[in-house]
Amino acid sequence: MINKIVRVLVYFGIFVLLQILVLNNIHYLRIATPFLYVYCILKLPVGMSRSSILIFSFLTGLLIDMFSNTPGMHAAACSLAGFLRDPLLVFLKGEDLPKGLYPSYHALGYAGFIRYMLLFVLIHHLALFLIEALTLFDPLFLFIRIAASVLTTSLLICVVELFNFETQKIGE
Repeated sequence: MINKIVRVLVYFGIFVLLQILVLNNIHYLRIATPFLYVYCILKLPVGMSRSSILIFSFLTGLLIDMFSNTPGMHAAACSLAGFLRDPLLVFLKGEDLPKGLYPSYHALGYAGFIRYMLLFVLIHHLALFLIEALTLFDPLFLFIRIAASVLTTSLLICVVELFNFETQKIGE
């Protein structure tokens, strides 16, 4: 148990530092910005209390906001994504998942994890970019930014997940 907590904290530190120091400065064609830090919220164990997930999500977003000079945008988007995380898992799997299960390729299957990850990232990015824009003045450009950022974030998460050597399955 302690090993898993330490691993989550190490992941959290690495991904937040990577986001703050490197990924916040990447704006591919002034459109796509990857937000890899959402992987920390995405990988929280099933069965964790909703209030704990919300607090963790909010603090993660607040930490990114403090270093990105974005007053509350990431905190709001992360809070919404964290709030909808468990219902999203239940909706996609349609069954009770064992407590303590970490969502992964192995636990949910490749297609299941990719659906879960894409919907989670889409919820986060929709909230983040709508808050950032505060208008629907140019909806096409907003849609392109959201789609490109979801694509880059999802690709990064898939690459990171490929290097995650968990062997945990639902039946175990």
